[in-house]
Amino acid sequence: MNRILIGAMWLAHFLPLRLLAAIGDALGTALFWLIPERRRVTRINLERCFPHMAPVARERLARAHFRAFCRSFVDRAVLWWGSRARIERMIRFEGLDHLRALEGAPAILFVPHFAGLDAGLTRLVCEVRVAGMYANPKKTELGEWVRRGRGRFGNLQQISRQEGVRAGIPWIRKGWPFYYLPDQDYGPRGALFVPFFGVPAATMPGLSRIARITGAKVLPCVTRMLPDGKGYVLSIEPPWDNFPTKDLTADTRRMNEYIERRVLEMPEQYLWMHKRFKTRPAGEARFY
Repeated sequence: MNRILIGAMWLAHFLPLRLLAAIGDALGTALFWLIPERRRVTRINLERCFPHMAPVARERLARAHFRAFCRSFVDRAVLWWGSRARIERMIRFEGLDHLRALEGAPAILFVPHFAGLDAGLTRLVCEVRVAGMYANPKKTELGEWVRRGRGRFGNLQQISRQEGVRAGIPWIRKGWPFYYLPDQDYGPRGALFVPFFGVPAATMPGLSRIARITGAKVLPCVTRMLPDGKGYVLSIEPPWDNFPTKDLTADTRRMNEYIERRVLEMPEQYLWMHKRFKTRPAGEARFY
């Protein structure tokens, strides 16, 4: 099955982006009904985060979310096999000068889990060297293609989540921007409960801690998927002022508040399939 999927994706990389977008939309529409557990998680997350949204609007958003993430998966065909020139046309840059101004200095790219994050990383390593932390793909042919696809242009030091975030610190100190995705529920150990759309969410305070340890500047980095197969926009914002502070909870709350603002700009592109509220405060009932 993996070989068939890899072969199909290789063929797909010859297709225009508009057609790939249509394929991704169709796949997302189908998987919305074929993966009931992820559909259930998505609906619960949206109900918790947008309780005042009309149920019919939340349902439209849930379906749009599946389409967005399937589009991002299909687009990996281009990321893995497309030419560098095509990828540079496909993913437009905004704010690269903010990162270049820190060249050689410690920097953390704060990357929330939006659908375009892999596209953004591939475009980024066309320009600068980067260290990034990811969950290890399963040891299958597809998992190996995921690893190869991320690093095909070089300039990328891939760090396993199993190694821990501290494995990224030496690379930050060497001046490699750290592509850091801290906004998932990794369990109660070391987490702080801070609001995410008004819901207490177990959130790792690693962004503040690593910035303090390394003296790194933190630059928000978000990749937005454009409609109708028009590609992506990778935006790097100026470094945050007054970060980190001495208040770890306030820093972590600031991180979640930033994500909330960006989610409201493109809610369908955030990772609602993830069990963001899996870990609950003591005595509170489970959500899922």
